[in-house]
Amino acid sequence: MSDPLLLALLVAAIAIGWLLGRWESGRGRRRPRPEMPSGALPKDYFVGLNYLLNEQPDRAIETFTQALEVNSDTVETHIALGNLYRSRGEADRAVRIHQNLLARPALSSAQSGQVQLELSRDFLTLGLLDRAERLLLSLQKSQVDDAQKLAAKRLLVDLFEREKEWAQALDTAQPQLVRQDPDIRRAAAHWHCELASKHRIESSPSLARKALKQALHTDERCVRANWMLGQLEWDIGHYRDAARCWQRIPEQDPSFTTIVLEPLRNAYRLLDDEDGWWQFLEKQLQHDPQTSVVMMAADTLRHRQGTEIACAFVSDQLRDHPSLRGVDYLMDLYLDDSDPAERDRLELLKQHTRQLLSTRPRHRCQRCGFGAEQLHWQCPRCRSWGTSKPVTGLEGE
Repeated sequence: MSDPLLLALLVAAIAIGWLLGRWESGRGRRRPRPEMPSGALPKDYFVGLNYLLNEQPDRAIETFTQALEVNSDTVETHIALGNLYRSRGEADRAVRIHQNLLARPALSSAQSGQVQLELSRDFLTLGLLDRAERLLLSLQKSQVDDAQKLAAKRLLVDLFEREKEWAQALDTAQPQLVRQDPDIRRAAAHWHCELASKHRIESSPSLARKALKQALHTDERCVRANWMLGQLEWDIGHYRDAARCWQRIPEQDPSFTTIVLEPLRNAYRLLDDEDGWWQFLEKQLQHDPQTSVVMMAADTLRHRQGTEIACAFVSDQLRDHPSLRGVDYLMDLYLDDSDPAERDRLELLKQHTRQLLSTRPRHRCQRCGFGAEQLHWQCPRCRSWGTSKPVTGLEGE
């Protein structure tokens, strides 16, 4: 059994023992019983403690739960036991404990609200979203304190997000949660983007554009909103406007420069504006010479001035900003202008760099570390919005 779980169970056992002792002591004062001295603990408590010490947590928790009668003094302990089950991946057992608590008429308003919150979390863990939603909506209308209503609202937002009900998530989160919580504010901007994506598919560009402007109003650093605005302009052939939208992205977050390079190059080619393209590259090289920018600039130099100039340019950049991708690209340039003997040696080296690059993710979540080749606006592992970015440094950009 893991140390954190053992510690949690020991703490629970101590709390249960104290509560049982207090309860038995009080009961002994009211009705003295010859068979059990006042303040003595029931036999079930020691049985449960024995299970715990013998690393049988399931039987220990069951015994503690049976030993602990539900009353106003033990509600918090029952809630903690249910939460412990949920944290161990046994949300069905947590549901039984919390539902049993909820059926007790002696609960105060605050206790009832707390139990309903925990039961909602149980249902969310089990994927029973309809039950969780009914419970949370009921909490919003009940006479619970503001802290519990706020907690219920957060859970509702999470629930609507899981159901991809973006409009409902926005209605629930605004304005309080969006204003108070940076994570929800960033997520809300992406919910607007999700609605814009739906409008774009349904051929409603005006509604899509409105949603994207709302996304930027919610979070001015939302890279995705400018990315999609550029796509909308591209759809109707406004390549200059598309380029303007995409050029804002490096100003919002330089690490996302890599995603706009290819579409920007295509836009400038359609506009027959090679000078504009080169000016953009020069600006990026001056402020943030990422490997992808260096490669794009070298490709432009190769077409204008030849492979030798491009090789010299990449070599100079790698001296100041080394990267594995840059070395791999430099070998491609050398391969274009090498004799057969050199080509074989370079091909052998390139096999190694290609193999190393194939094992490295291009994007990584800044929150949980999840890596992937594809850019995910919402991390598949931790479900955070806008935290996945292109990898930078020696093995990335």
